[in-house]
Amino acid sequence: MSQLLPDEAAERLVSTCRTTVGDNARSVTFFSRTDHEQLYLRDDLEQDADLMAFIGTERQDFAMASDGYSGTELGEYRYTLRVFENGYAVRIDGRDKGVLVTSDGMALRDFNHLASAVAATLEEWEGED
Repeated sequence: MSQLLPDEAAERLVSTCRTTVGDNARSVTFFSRTDHEQLYLRDDLEQDADLMAFIGTERQDFAMASDGYSGTELGEYRYTLRVFENGYAVRIDGRDKGVLVTSDGMALRDFNHLASAVAATLEEWEGED
C-alpha cells in the first residue's frame, strides 16, 4: 500500500481519518519534508490529480507554522485548516512529517477531533523512532 509507511501504519492512518471524518473524507496524504504519498482517495473524485503543488504549499507552511507561531500568546500550534469552495484541507504536523486530509463540509469540532486523533498517531510513531 505505502512506500513511506509500513502497510499497517498506512492502513491505521486512513482508518483513523475515515473513522473521524466518515463519508466526508475525500483524501488522506502522508508527507515528510522530502516526499509524499496519497494513502486514500474517495472513488468519486478525480483519480489522477497532481498533488505536487498542493503538497509543496503544505511543506512550505510546515516549517513556518511551527517556527513562526512558537511562543505566542495563542498557545501551541495544533493544525491548519484551509477552506475552499468545494471542501476543506486540514494539515496536521508531527515533528518531521505530516498528514493532509481533505473533506467535504464538517463542523469545527469534527476538525478538532480529526486533528487530535491524527496528532496522537503521529506522536506515537515519533516515540518509536
